[in-house]
Amino acid sequence: MKHRGIVTSYKGMVSSAHTLISASGLKVLNQGGNAMDACIAMALTSGVVLPDMCGLGGDAFMLYYDAKTKKITAINGSGGAPKGATLDYFKSHGYERVPGDGMLSVSIPGAVDVYFESLKRYGTMSFAQVSQDAVDLAENGVPVSEKVVRHMHTDYEKMCKFKNLSQIYLHDLQPYSFGDLVYNKDYANSIRYLQKHGRDGFYKGELADKIVAYSKKNGGLFEKEDFSDYHCEILDPISVDYRGYCVYQTPPVSQGIIHLEELAILNQLDIAQYEPDSAEAIHLMVEAKKIAFHDRMKYFGDPDFVKNPIEQLLSDDYTRQLASTIKMDSCLNESDIFEPDLGHTTSMIAIDKEGNAVSFIHSISATWGSGEIVDGTGILLNNRAGTGFNLIEGHPNVIAPGKKTMHTLNTYLITDQFNNLRYIGNTPGGDNQPQWNMQVVCNLLDFGLDVQSSLEHGKWADMHTIHSDGSVSHILKIESQVGEEVLKRLQEMGHELQIIEPFTCSGASQIIEVRENGLRLGGSDPRADGAAMPEV
Repeated sequence: MKHRGIVTSYKGMVSSAHTLISASGLKVLNQGGNAMDACIAMALTSGVVLPDMCGLGGDAFMLYYDAKTKKITAINGSGGAPKGATLDYFKSHGYERVPGDGMLSVSIPGAVDVYFESLKRYGTMSFAQVSQDAVDLAENGVPVSEKVVRHMHTDYEKMCKFKNLSQIYLHDLQPYSFGDLVYNKDYANSIRYLQKHGRDGFYKGELADKIVAYSKKNGGLFEKEDFSDYHCEILDPISVDYRGYCVYQTPPVSQGIIHLEELAILNQLDIAQYEPDSAEAIHLMVEAKKIAFHDRMKYFGDPDFVKNPIEQLLSDDYTRQLASTIKMDSCLNESDIFEPDLGHTTSMIAIDKEGNAVSFIHSISATWGSGEIVDGTGILLNNRAGTGFNLIEGHPNVIAPGKKTMHTLNTYLITDQFNNLRYIGNTPGGDNQPQWNMQVVCNLLDFGLDVQSSLEHGKWADMHTIHSDGSVSHILKIESQVGEEVLKRLQEMGHELQIIEPFTCSGASQIIEVRENGLRLGGSDPRADGAAMPEV
């Protein structure tokens, strides 16, 4: 039995992790805007509603489907490291790793450029029109959600460490209570400034000046040219054929390649012979995840610095070889090189009545990003450099001036053999994104589940753990609704389990299905506060 019904419409539809965010996108559709207008409105609103996860100081990725041409375009809005961020700088200052917070953890924010570039290319409304909800909420207050309150508690020490952050998002140095109004009037004014001055206001104007000045004051490396030289990238997506469909993903530096490699490995196996949530199906997906993540760490980085072997790793020969290493009576122990990414993100999807569609995701990386809110702007900066780069000479993700780190953000679209759009989907969740996206795609395409059921079935996340003796093992965090027999069988296969309560595996997956007759069916993960909403 589903927790939520399927949302239906023959017109437009939006879905996101919070009802206020979805409502903002729906308002734009009802005003005559298209899918891109709606998605950018949702993105801007989410920076106010979920300030712990995203905003003007973050980065963004998206896929856009043009209904007339059936062409899919990827936009990469990740920012590089400052030009002063050399390996020698960090080594000479005694760092063993890039700091996880503070100004040295920040990469150039790319999200603002994505907002403006995508509206210019594909939108019908102005930035001023689609950003008005965000201004109103920041100015007049937004009721703080349960999830944001939780992050005020879990990250309390971090929040207290940074004066500007604690002044805005703590009340008398204590976390807000659920439903309290939180204001960020400086953030509202920053958006108003962008409404007048456009993207150059952020990368060449007053906001760039304020960020650079703040960086210099607080031990960062930013110079004005780091911002003035920045532009997001317009790219072709990458894809794999899966069960008669084509699954498109954002290309590197996005780790969408992991999602596709997982599916390419499963292409070599008959997972559909098993039941959804069966031990056998879960086992095959977990093992495919381990292999794909191992390859990410070994091979992938910024394409301007590293050759990414995409075709090789998605080829039949290679994935057949990988699939042959999976055994049904034992587990692989492919260990990731670094600790799991604990990043937090939010994502959203939209389709308009003409059939244009957007799958969008943005983030400030970890909860509350770098902790640094720039004086007088209300803008919380990301810590993407701190969570993504390493200081290992010769590694694909070693830090370098202007280099972009391999990025957790990824988002997907699925078409049929005639390139007609069939599914729009994504999820937040750091390194959990590729494995949760894989689970949903398998639920849809292998097991034939509907859009809401595909999100409500038992969710799991494979995490590697480094033990006190230096050994590495994988722990499978899994929701208990899969059933005792399944859990017992997984343990017999060799999985070390962390069993959690139903619907507590986090994430906020969203799905819209497009039927051949034009009917749209929306699903939204009950593990978050969001909803799919249809155009009136």
